[in-house]
Amino acid sequence: QVQLVESGGGLVQAGGSLRLSCAASGLTFSNYHMGWFRQAPGKEREFVAAINWGGATTDYADSVKGRFTISRDNAKNTVYLQANSLKPEDTAVYYCAAARYRGFTSTAYDYWGQGTQVTVSS
Repeated sequence: QVQLVESGGGLVQAGGSLRLSCAASGLTFSNYHMGWFRQAPGKEREFVAAINWGGATTDYADSVKGRFTISRDNAKNTVYLQANSLKPEDTAVYYCAAARYRGFTSTAYDYWGQGTQVTVSS
């Protein structure tokens, strides 16, 4: 059974930083592209960042480019999202997801975590 478990969310002031983690089990982690998505209240889930299976290729939404960094440790079956210079508009539930093929939409991903709340106060 595949499980993706996010952690690291919380309440932070604008300009602050958080490091989200997503621990994977039940799948061959190094065979999967990993992504982070987020969903704010009343809005659709949106792509944030993705990293290919080996970690050499990363992609970011324009809204987070230069502020967020995605990385992975295949030995620990874990993907990370370092979020710096946080803004109130970054407030959302953040989800990690796993995909067999590279993609930037929700439909490209096969497995999802339960999400972790990030709240940025102004």
